[in-house]
Amino acid sequence: MALVYVNGELLAPEDALISVFDHGLVVGDGAFETILLRRGRAFALTRHLDRLQRSAAGLGLGPVDVDAVGRAVEAVVASAEFGLGRIRVTFTAGPGPLGSARSEGPASVVVAASPDDGEETHAAVAVVPWSRNERGALSGLKTTSYAENALALHYAHERDADEAIFANTQDNLCEGTGSNVFVVRDGVLLTPPLGAGCLAGITRALVLERHGGVETDLPIGDFGPGGIEEAFLTSTLRGVQPIATIDGQALGAVPGPVTEKARAVYDRILSDEIDP
Repeated sequence: MALVYVNGELLAPEDALISVFDHGLVVGDGAFETILLRRGRAFALTRHLDRLQRSAAGLGLGPVDVDAVGRAVEAVVASAEFGLGRIRVTFTAGPGPLGSARSEGPASVVVAASPDDGEETHAAVAVVPWSRNERGALSGLKTTSYAENALALHYAHERDADEAIFANTQDNLCEGTGSNVFVVRDGVLLTPPLGAGCLAGITRALVLERHGGVETDLPIGDFGPGGIEEAFLTSTLRGVQPIATIDGQALGAVPGPVTEKARAVYDRILSDEIDP
């Protein structure tokens, strides 16, 4: 168990309540971060709080008191009785009317944590028939408006896949529901640029910074065994996760040599005791 932080208070989970009029519940008007809890610390906390601030600003919310949220995260982590899990930070517009208009009231801030045993070693993915709008108002923001992702993941699960992959409106590879995508083509590591509409993932950034790679558009039609040699997903909870199949088609040796190297680099980052 871990305590839950709600608007300045640390509470037992059964006592942690939020208003039924909160705009995060009513219309999904908020931003959030999922942070890895590992060995009693919140991994890459500074990067996550910076992104929370950017997402809130992009929504016209905020400012986020990142110092106060950081202290709340540390307090929740200190109360956790498990060493591996996820921390969820949610920042919403706060209580408002039962419609799209916001009130002038204070924002809501919630920090919660739960144990997590980690993801599967390999991933099976399915490309969904819907596209990300790289020019949309929410493009690149990590918001609580997640119904599109929930629907896409349900589509993938119906096809025995554990992650869904989106193209954007230009029919280029974009991202997963909660992950970034890397591919290897002609031995070169590639990933969609942020301009393609994908989220600026924390793990994505660490792989690019420490391992290297090229940000470039990739036609979604090339995302398969005929167009690439390897592929992997990155996210806070997946880390670097090799993709074994795309729409039921196997990708050859998994993990491939480039994926294996990227995973080893990321594992070394995880082993550091500093905030990367």
